[in-house]
Amino acid sequence: MASPYIELEVGERTVKVTNPDKVYFPEIGATKRELVEYYVSVGGGVLRALKDRPTNLKRHPDGVQSEAIYQKRMPAKHPDWLRTVTVTFPSGRTADSLRVTEVAAVAYCANLGTIDFHPWQVRAADVEHPDELRVDLDPQPGLEFDAVRRAAGLTREVLDELGMTGFVKTSGNRGAHIAVRIEPRWDFVQVRHAGIALARAVEARDPGLVTTAWWKEERGERVFIDFNQNARDRTVVSAYSVRAQPHAPVSTPLTWDELADADPRDFDIRTVPARFAELGDVHAAIDDRVHSIEPLLELYEKDGRGDMPYPPNYPKMPGEPKRVQPSKARD
Repeated sequence: MASPYIELEVGERTVKVTNPDKVYFPEIGATKRELVEYYVSVGGGVLRALKDRPTNLKRHPDGVQSEAIYQKRMPAKHPDWLRTVTVTFPSGRTADSLRVTEVAAVAYCANLGTIDFHPWQVRAADVEHPDELRVDLDPQPGLEFDAVRRAAGLTREVLDELGMTGFVKTSGNRGAHIAVRIEPRWDFVQVRHAGIALARAVEARDPGLVTTAWWKEERGERVFIDFNQNARDRTVVSAYSVRAQPHAPVSTPLTWDELADADPRDFDIRTVPARFAELGDVHAAIDDRVHSIEPLLELYEKDGRGDMPYPPNYPKMPGEPKRVQPSKARD
């Protein structure tokens, strides 16, 4: 008979793991216990990625074969040591979201069936001013990872010319993410404008490879830079987060040298712990490289094309163009 629960010592906490033998990832037979133990094994890295950030949870209490529960609010009933932080959504409503302050919090949420962790780009000390600029490289259907690799390289070129350092990771799916730590002096609108400027600068280097087209019908077979990931309440999966797929892939930090021949399929719940034990967190210096976005805001103004559409759940924003796909637009 399967054990009803086990207890893991995580730092100063004891975390109970219920139904530890339940298979969460059927393709490789990985269990709930393996999921929780994975997060403990990469604790230093995942804590660096999540520390003090409001974090959304993508839960699959019965494994990846079950329906996802997207959770932005922590239940009122939770351990006293688990922290929360209040955030405001585009609608104006608020919520108390998870605030990760220790690895045990990640383990506790994994026991609730959380597979993916999606942090905001702000810290609890100032939830109105992002401290991270995000580049989400999303390959359109038909493209292989090599196209993402080349788009990431172009992004790095632009960042280098601006004197900014980007840290690259696999998305855990088909794409890649690049994070740039920034001074928390600008609001969400300004940071999103900086993201648009960066995306347009990368697109200009190779418009046959990269696109900023918000509407899918205009993207073609290119890598889309999702500038809207810098808007309020938009999140990307964190570094070291497992993804809810049958083979348990992991969004894995890389060095730029590693990106040259990296295969995202090599990084999963069973391979990343050994990599972490050997190399540590290859993004350990990310908080030491903090930049101003003024050069990007200058590019945004100089470009002259103005704003781009927001996601459909946002209120109409000042200066935003019509939020309708071109094929349905009326003159």
